[in-house]
Amino acid sequence: MIGIVVVSHSPSLANAVVELALEMVRGERPMIAIAAGTGDGMTGTDAVRVADAITKVQGPDGVLVFTDLGSAVLSAEMSLEFLEKSTTPVKLTSAPFVEGIIAAVVLAAAGASLDEVETEARSALLSKQSQLGDDVGDDVGRKVGGEASTAGRTAGSTAGITEGITEASVTLINAVGLHARPVAMLINAVRPLQARVMIANRRTGKPAVPVAGPTALLALDGRNGDVLELAASGPQADAAIAAIRTLVESGFGEMDAAPSDAAKYDSVAPAAQPHRPGPIGVSPGRASGPVVQMPAPVAMPEAGATIATDARQAESARVTDAAASVESSLLAMAERTSGTAREVLETTAMMAVDPGLIDGARDRITSDGVSAPEAVWAAAGAIAEELASNNGLIAERAADVRDVRDRVIAALTGAAPPGVPDRSEPFVLVARDLAPADTALLDPSKILAIVTAEGGPTSHTAILARALGIPAIVSAPAALDISDGTIIFIDGSTGELVLDPGPELVASVGDSADEVPVFSGKGQTADGLAIDLLANVGSPASVTEAVKAQAQGVGLFRTEFCFLDRTSAPTIDEQVAAYRPVFAAFPDRKVIVRTLDAGADKPLPFVTAAHEDNPALGIRGFRTSWRRPEVLADQLAAIAIASAAERANVGVMAPMISTREEAAEFRGLCASKGIDVVGVMIETPSAAITAAEIFAEVSFASLGTNDLAQYTMAADRLDGELAELNDTWQPAVLRMISAACLAATAAGKPIGVCGEAAADPVLAVVLVGLGATSLSMSPRAIARVAAALVLVTAQQCRAAAALAIAAPDAAAARLAVTHVLATR
Repeated sequence: MIGIVVVSHSPSLANAVVELALEMVRGERPMIAIAAGTGDGMTGTDAVRVADAITKVQGPDGVLVFTDLGSAVLSAEMSLEFLEKSTTPVKLTSAPFVEGIIAAVVLAAAGASLDEVETEARSALLSKQSQLGDDVGDDVGRKVGGEASTAGRTAGSTAGITEGITEASVTLINAVGLHARPVAMLINAVRPLQARVMIANRRTGKPAVPVAGPTALLALDGRNGDVLELAASGPQADAAIAAIRTLVESGFGEMDAAPSDAAKYDSVAPAAQPHRPGPIGVSPGRASGPVVQMPAPVAMPEAGATIATDARQAESARVTDAAASVESSLLAMAERTSGTAREVLETTAMMAVDPGLIDGARDRITSDGVSAPEAVWAAAGAIAEELASNNGLIAERAADVRDVRDRVIAALTGAAPPGVPDRSEPFVLVARDLAPADTALLDPSKILAIVTAEGGPTSHTAILARALGIPAIVSAPAALDISDGTIIFIDGSTGELVLDPGPELVASVGDSADEVPVFSGKGQTADGLAIDLLANVGSPASVTEAVKAQAQGVGLFRTEFCFLDRTSAPTIDEQVAAYRPVFAAFPDRKVIVRTLDAGADKPLPFVTAAHEDNPALGIRGFRTSWRRPEVLADQLAAIAIASAAERANVGVMAPMISTREEAAEFRGLCASKGIDVVGVMIETPSAAITAAEIFAEVSFASLGTNDLAQYTMAADRLDGELAELNDTWQPAVLRMISAACLAATAAGKPIGVCGEAAADPVLAVVLVGLGATSLSMSPRAIARVAAALVLVTAQQCRAAAALAIAAPDAAAARLAVTHVLATR
């Protein structure tokens, strides 16, 4: 396919047009890059950004560039000077911006050439002009009437195909008829076939047109009830007619949509509200109390008078001082915390004094004379935009940059810094979302529960809420409308949220707390099936909490803490010193070490590329050893040395294993260092499907449900709008887990779950029923999971698993299992 570049003064306009165009096609789509705005939050265009966009989508088929206004054309023309060595054909088109881009995307997706797409795009207004009765001239008339044939053609007929003709007639039954998306579907269905198809509209009497480009088809003005006359020739004429008949008779998939829903594809009106799931419980427990809404974020500073040249140095120094103040404040907070919370705060503190932010702001003051708050806002905006342009988890870091921006601006203006309100009485915190620094500072003695409008089951809010033992609900946008002081009830297991609850619900909060016993240190079902309840730990400092919770061992020892915030890998001796305290804390008990899981949201300069178009699907986990084998070799050596010095039963597993060959390769590397308890993470669909072959190579496996759900459902695990899809309760994900567990049982080898799903007491019952032999989770979740398992038999676990897998969707699965367990 050709590549498409959209050059616009407005990022909002460009994104909206591209979103609209992509609605028109299904399946494979052309690569599209947007070069909109100047990169500093200002309206305009930039030749360098245009050149970068062309480079991103260039290929042998060429690139078509669309522009909106005059200076956008100049920027596009100038960008070609930066691409002198490129062999890719690049065309700048004068096509209409909205209609042209839509036509180009449709035809490019169908595999048309650069010239064909550009010609169609330039003609994109003709169908509209024809329908409105404009005087479009002879050339336009020929275009919207279709290409002339050697046999001639009469109005309202399909004459012109003279040999091997297949004819048919179909009636449009969808409400809006031949609008843009059905037209695109027709083109995509016919273009791959060896057939030439002509269509005429019996009602209008207009000449038949070829199924080749959207312009002529739209000019047919096909409406609900119109009869279309079809004629096809060529070796696959019958197949082409059948494909069109299927599309038309299915109503182009729009039969359940209201006319307004179908019409939106032809409109540039504001998009409909995105689908959002109902509230999702992500951290178990019940709570009731008054709502306190999170304060609104810091507003964009108003433009002020230009700073005098002789005062700019002092104004620039204010930025440095404010950033240092924020860093100092965050580090002081970090000193009062530990574990994950401390790591988050320390990382945020480093971001506050990042030279990219500070120098960018100071440069704006020096060169443009803007105020310090304006400069920080613009500099942070540029960084956040760059991060947001990535895919997956990297894009989520844009929110962290904006949080730092707000803190620095608050320090500059004397405003209250953003963060969790400080109240004397306990409350339920409601927010659009929580920045990592906010979440890290949550005080369980003050925060009764958390409710956020955005986020998903594996967002940082959900993970830290579980770690802190705070009941939490995410994906509840209506909660933002609840007034401060309103009493609400929430159930962090079911997602239930009740305003002004009655006395019985309020009383159930105390009852639920009393029901959770102290964990005895032995996980099992009611009939004695042993289930190891293990802890996830992220650093030696977090081991204390795991020991206090009486975890039966460590099911996931994340080793990234040794590697983060470094420009080179730690030495073997440094790693041995870091690993030994964890091993020492669990003598004669299981400790499963996950080797370095770099990449995606954890890029490291010494093992990952500076930029990947899709880092979640790129060089991450075990794949980093393909580039830097010595990093993994040194880590395995360090694990072997530390294990030999302590008494823990150490096993080692590799993340992001996709094939049997990778599992065998990892086992061989471990064996070379004297490590014989070797496992893998099953977090890709390919690993789950081929688990039987993988178990032939390794001793055990652990299911990473966070990534397994993300990859199975093709849903970014941090995207709140996709929370309903990105849920381990999805039957498709549960079937992946079941496949892996069945393979483990057949091989007689253990399989655990170390993703966040293991911390859900109700889902834990299902996971055991599917065949999991161990569950690893945040230490605070162990007691609740143990309490849930000891109330059910192994057979009841299997029955719950069968119910969940047979459910039509995640919500139904959760509800069915919760109901059965509650009424058991």
